[in-house]
Amino acid sequence: MLTSLPNLLTLSRIAAIPLLLVLLYLDTPLLRWFALAGYILACVTDYFDGYLARHMNEVSPLGRFLDPIADKLLVASLIVMLVATQQIAGLLIIPAIIILAREILVSGLREYLAEIKVSVPVTTLAKWKTTIQMIALGFLIVGDAGPAIIPVQWIGEAGLWIAGVLTAITGYDYLSRGLKHMVSQSPGE
Repeated sequence: MLTSLPNLLTLSRIAAIPLLLVLLYLDTPLLRWFALAGYILACVTDYFDGYLARHMNEVSPLGRFLDPIADKLLVASLIVMLVATQQIAGLLIIPAIIILAREILVSGLREYLAEIKVSVPVTTLAKWKTTIQMIALGFLIVGDAGPAIIPVQWIGEAGLWIAGVLTAITGYDYLSRGLKHMVSQSPGE
């Protein structure tokens, strides 16, 4: 049901994206902190929508469909905007592209495997990748608006590189597991 609390939390994550992008586009130190607050709230809804769906016994096909899409839209939108505002620049674009490419690859792979009734569960390493990626993006949102005593931009950049490496590893893992099912399918099946 679209109006269940877990689905509303997921939809709120999608609805927050334009606001976050406007705050980052306007690019003032204060607005970066507001963007971080909105981003943290969106990340919290990512945890609670699934938690509440399971505990309220409201896991639904719509929720299983919307949740990963909301995650990918949030991450992709932020990465593109952080590149546009130069928070992600130079060689840091490499892990950003790896992250975006993996998201597209895994989405396509999951769609194909769903057609042949094969589930690809999320691995523990993929959960770590997501956590590090979320933290890194939070630091990059604040960037040089952070306190001078904390190397905020550096922490965000290091985190994005770590997330990029984990993204490549988990993307390869998903692809190799998915290819086994693709290759085993005969033409016409």
